Amino acid sequence: MLAAPVWAVQIRAEETAGALAAETAQDGTGTPGAGVSQDNTAAQETGASGQKSGTQQTDSVLELQTPHALVMEVSTGTVLFEKDADAKVHPASVTKVMTMLLIFEALEEGRLRLDEQVTTSAHAKSMGGSQVFLEEGEVQTVETLLKCIVIASGNDAAVTMAEHIAGSEEAFVARMNERAAELGMVNTHFVDCCGLTDSAEHYTTARDVALMSRELLARFPQVTEYSRIWMEDITHVTAKGSSSFTLTNTNKLLRAFDGCDGLKTGSTSYAKYCLSATAQRNGIRLVGTIMTAPDSKTRFAEAAKILGYGFARCTLYHDDAMEKLPQITVRGAAEPLADVRYAGEFSYLSTENEDFSAIAREVRWQEEIRAPLDQGAQVGEYVYTLNGKVLGSVPIVTAKAVKKAGYLDYLDKMWECWVL
Repeated sequence: MLAAPVWAVQIRAEETAGALAAETAQDGTGTPGAGVSQDNTAAQETGASGQKSGTQQTDSVLELQTPHALVMEVSTGTVLFEKDADAKVHPASVTKVMTMLLIFEALEEGRLRLDEQVTTSAHAKSMGGSQVFLEEGEVQTVETLLKCIVIASGNDAAVTMAEHIAGSEEAFVARMNERAAELGMVNTHFVDCCGLTDSAEHYTTARDVALMSRELLARFPQVTEYSRIWMEDITHVTAKGSSSFTLTNTNKLLRAFDGCDGLKTGSTSYAKYCLSATAQRNGIRLVGTIMTAPDSKTRFAEAAKILGYGFARCTLYHDDAMEKLPQITVRGAAEPLADVRYAGEFSYLSTENEDFSAIAREVRWQEEIRAPLDQGAQVGEYVYTLNGKVLGSVPIVTAKAVKKAGYLDYLDKMWECWVL
């Protein structure tokens, strides 16, 4: 059995020390300090869950060698720590997070299938850097190429998929930049789809990497089914014959940090060492970005450090048993009652050790609900408050369209009243 690398052992030691420090932290009165979260039995009894991380650390400012870093909670987008997170830097292969996002969006929209056959071009084959050695004319499925990108950071696989989706890498990169703008990545500009180009015009920030990583993880959590794979074989079938090739994950944090299941590494002499790392513990998912770290060891160790810090600060409230909604009366509707539903679920992230058992929930209907109504029209909201502070709400919407009553509908109602 291979011994764990020294930096991995240090990560585990730091986590253990942090947990012990937080568990023994006191505020001078014999009660737990501010860095310690308390269990939330009452909230759970009402169908709500209060999740906290498995690692406890004292809430102190982190000192990092890495010049640019950020850690974010995925479900809410809450930033838990940042260090010079808006400086424009080269992302190297972390660029592929956007490439992966566009691939998954194409799959969702039906423009792509996992079993679809894709042919490698001469341009894609010519990619240097990290590659899976695709040959010109070689055919692979979308899923195989996706694994090549996510697991082994194959530049040739990324360009192959970009050309297949958009017709050319240039057209695909244009869409990458459009998508970045849509996500509010105001300090990002892409030149290629894989991060191989050492150009000052290819840049992003620790914050923007977290934004696109969050979008990918929140909308397509299945990406972690690929990003958690440590090793897997693919088969090259070319004119030269058939050969096996082993994909090896470039993210060493998978085996060094509890709960880590992704996401993307990157390194060039120009960009230095970068990482978008994600981990999930007790229902809480974080993404931590490390940009321009001085070496690979520091990249992974400090990614673990900021993720551990984030988990120590987080307590997540999620309403697991929202109140059952009644049918509602809509004025002027053809039908007397209409079905409604919640437009989503509710989560609230606390970094202040709040008592979730005190959360109050209330249905608030709009003052006047009148037909006609489209399907999904908002008619109210489910509001969450804690000690008088509104934490947020979930819209209540119509389950289907509600038609306005016509002349014949009123005639029928009059007949029913007369018969009764």
